[in-house]
Amino acid sequence: CLTYSILVYYCSIIAPGIPSSFFNKISTENLIGSIFLKNFLYFSILRLEAKNMTTYGEKIILQTRGFSHIINITEKVQEIISNSRITSGLACISAIGSTASITTIEYEPALVEDMRELLEKIALSTMKTRHSRTWGDDNGFSHLRASLIGPSVTIPFANKRLILGTWQQIVVIDHDNAPRTREIYVQVIGD
Repeated sequence: CLTYSILVYYCSIIAPGIPSSFFNKISTENLIGSIFLKNFLYFSILRLEAKNMTTYGEKIILQTRGFSHIINITEKVQEIISNSRITSGLACISAIGSTASITTIEYEPALVEDMRELLEKIALSTMKTRHSRTWGDDNGFSHLRASLIGPSVTIPFANKRLILGTWQQIVVIDHDNAPRTREIYVQVIGD
């Protein structure tokens, strides 16, 4: 069984003290089914692969208008990957702050407006929130919107090119209630 052979191989590298006869006593189904062994192998394989990984990071600085202003950053992320010495891997794109989010969308004017309208329906910019009452900044809605979408996405790349669909772009959405300077951090990992 290929799975069995791979497990024995990785275990011989990770824990050379475990004799292969140990695995002969356990059926493949039981071995795969064991939560302990699955986790052990998963994290050990990651550790092995990470030894050869390189990382590279850069910030993107943006001027935003707030109120769910959507900005396409796909080309900036692609440029950061091109600046790195990494050919294949993952790019983690993360908004710094709790009132912005990162996602992917088909970045075209009609859908951008549809997204902004949807976010307004989900969390009205005029809604009264405990956060706004507590801090007096009237941006509780922006924290809620950002939390629903999330602060980051991870996108694979190969041959120094992002792997995205034809109509898929990476966007920053600034939900805050005023214009501001936004920092986006792009961490690239791979080989």
